[in-house]
Formats: sequence, C-alpha cells, structure tokens
Amino acid sequence: MKAYRASLLYFEAADAVAGQALFEQDGLLVVGPDEEGRQVVQAIGSFQNLRRSYANLPVEHLPGRLIAPGFVDMHLHYPQLDVIGSPAEGLLPWLEAYTFPHEKRFADPEYAAQAATFFIAELLRNGVTTALAFATSHAGSVDALLGEAQQRSLRLMAGKVLMDQNAPDGVRDDTEQSLIDTEALIGQWHGVDRLGYAITPRFVPSCSEAQLRGAGELAARYPDVWIQSHVAENADEIAWVRRLYPEARSYLSVYEQVGLLRPRAVYAHCIHIDDEDRALMRGTGTAAAVCPTSNLFLGSGFFDYASADRSGFLYGLASDVGGGTSFSPFHTMLAAYYVGREGQTKTGVSLQPQQLWWQHTAGAARALGLEGVVGNLLPGCEADFVVLNLQATPLLARKTAQAGKLDELLFALIVLGDDRVIEKTVISQAAEAPV
Repeated sequence: MKAYRASLLYFEAADAVAGQALFEQDGLLVVGPDEEGRQVVQAIGSFQNLRRSYANLPVEHLPGRLIAPGFVDMHLHYPQLDVIGSPAEGLLPWLEAYTFPHEKRFADPEYAAQAATFFIAELLRNGVTTALAFATSHAGSVDALLGEAQQRSLRLMAGKVLMDQNAPDGVRDDTEQSLIDTEALIGQWHGVDRLGYAITPRFVPSCSEAQLRGAGELAARYPDVWIQSHVAENADEIAWVRRLYPEARSYLSVYEQVGLLRPRAVYAHCIHIDDEDRALMRGTGTAAAVCPTSNLFLGSGFFDYASADRSGFLYGLASDVGGGTSFSPFHTMLAAYYVGREGQTKTGVSLQPQQLWWQHTAGAARALGLEGVVGNLLPGCEADFVVLNLQATPLLARKTAQAGKLDELLFALIVLGDDRVIEKTVISQAAEAPV
C-alpha cells in the first residue's frame, strides 16, 4: 500500500444531482490492492485523523498540490485527432470535407496503431483516466485502440463504427459483415482487463434499418456492453432523419424502435430534444454525453441543463474530439459553463464549479454505469487520480492563492487551467505517469 498527503477533492456517493464535493485541505489518500489484486482506494480523509492508522506506510507528501479523481470523458473520436481545428460551415459539411477522408486512413493497421499511441498518451497527459470512444468502421482500428489502452492500463470502452449507407467508399461497411465483426470484437475485448466494448452505430442517417435492428439485437444479447451514438445535434441532421423515418415521433425514438435505448447507452449531444424524449431517456436509463466545445465550434446549439435536471435523466461531460476543440477537461468544463449561461434559446443557468467538476468525474461515471468504480476517490473505487499543480502558471498561482473557498479554487482551475495543471496522472493498474 501507499499513501499520498495533499489537498483532496472527491464526492459523496449519494449526491448525484448537486455534485457536492468533499474537500480536505490537508488530506491523506491511501491506495492498495483489494481481494482481486486491483489497486483501489483503501482510505481517504484528513491527515490528522488517518495518520496513526497508517503510520507505517510510506507517504508521498505533495504540498501545494490537489489530488482529484481522474477525469471521465463520455464521448470522443480517436480517429479524429487530425480533424481538430478544421474549419467548416457546420456538422454535415465538416463530416464530408474532413472527417470521412481522415477516417479512411485507418484501414492501414500501422496508421491506426500510431494514432492510437498518440491518442492514449494525449488522454493521460490531460488527466483523463476513463473514456468512451469511437473507432472507425475498420475492425482493425478497434484492435489498435483497445490494444494500446490495455498496454497503458487505461479504462476504455470503444467500438467499431457501423455505417452502411450515406457514406463514401473507404468508410462505408457491409451490413451483415459489420454485425459479424461487432460480435467478434465483443468476444475479443469486452471485459478484458479494464476494457469494454461499445456497439457503435454512427448516427441514424449512416445506418440502414437492417443495420440498426441488428445492432439492437446484439445489444439485447450482450446487455452489459455499452451502446454509443449521436442524436439531435444539428437541425440539418434532424431534418434528414425526418425524411428517412417520417413516421417516427422523434429522432431519439428511432433508436427506441430498434432496441438501442437502455442502461449503458450513451448518446452524444441531445440538444434538440423535447420533454417526451427526456422522459424516454430517463425511463430507459439512457444517458447524454454533453459536448460543449464541439457544439459551440460547429454552431449546433446549446444543451438545456434546466430541462435535463427537471426531467432527471443521466448526463455527463465529453470532449467530443475532434469536433470538440480540446482534450482538456478544463476547457470542456469552461465551455459547459458558457453553454449553461446561454439564455436566449433556453433557460440560462449558472453551473456551480463543484457541479461542473462532478459532470466530468463522478457524474460521468454514474451515467456510464460505473458509479463506485471510477470517477471518485471513495474507498473501493479504482485508484485513478490526478495530481494538480495549483501554481502551474503565474496567473493561476496568483488567482488560487486568493481563493477563500472551494468554489473559488475550482472555478479558477476551470477558467485558467489546461494540460499544464496536470502534474501527474496515476492509473490504478499501472506505474505512475508523469506528464
């Protein structure tokens, strides 16, 4: 076992809505193996209260540092590394001009492997220790990504993209073979070490009804795998779905019809939905991945936090690289604050710093069906955490030194922080990873 002495941030397990944080100015975090050999949190609390119980343990003292749960990213695209910062007039032109041409490259195993290495390193450099990611329509891209995650002991869920229509050669797949490949990949990767598989229809327009129904059948056959897709991101996309399924009540209801709404189903964006859709999400245990930097960049719209909280469905934050503009959870949390504040198209809210942080840690873990496993530092949680340097930049050092309460400290980090704040990322099953 090992102990770390620093300031500590974590969350009450039962406080799922408000995201009320627990904070120890001078705390002790004790990690060690559980009965299965996993490195988990054994104890957390004030240094004074715990020091005698763990007097014989080696303690790494980290003055001026804050230890917090590793960040959880609910939605991003590993093959879109090189799409970040590509200009476009909106979602659909952006897909055609940049995304699909880049994803064609992943038919080459060597290209997929080097991209996976960079992608996983970038996650860790930004303090992300759990993620739900898209690969491409090439089965080998999944092998490259999950293989690299396995080497780095990252908790990662990913899947082969299903897209058998309305897509160019090189990324469009065959309906029957895509489902055969998906089932084979589930058997190969799901539940191996810290890995999980996600059934991954890209979005309704890219999948035939036969492919969507086949995905739903796999989801019923393997109820513990994840499902990931997109819904109601963009007005043009919604109009396209309406033309394809004129009898459907809504875009989201198409996924319901084919059996793709359930716990561990995660849909990115969920911007242009109504209260009936929100009730459907809550009733089925389906979660939303909120992607604020992507939505602002592509001009898609604003996630309605007030309506989401009133309806009570699950949600958490996501970078959505490469429509999203940064791997940094600090950038994502700040963008979420901007999105919440917008009050012209919906009710504006001022998201509190602790709630923003919860959305990217314990709240995201809860939405993924991993509450009590990752995203928190309560006893029994896997020991994934970040060491944050509160003096990483001169301006941040000046601002954090004046923080009189926790919300002021966290908001300073959200507004002024970036990858430079992440001094160290610690993964439960791996050696510590300085960044």
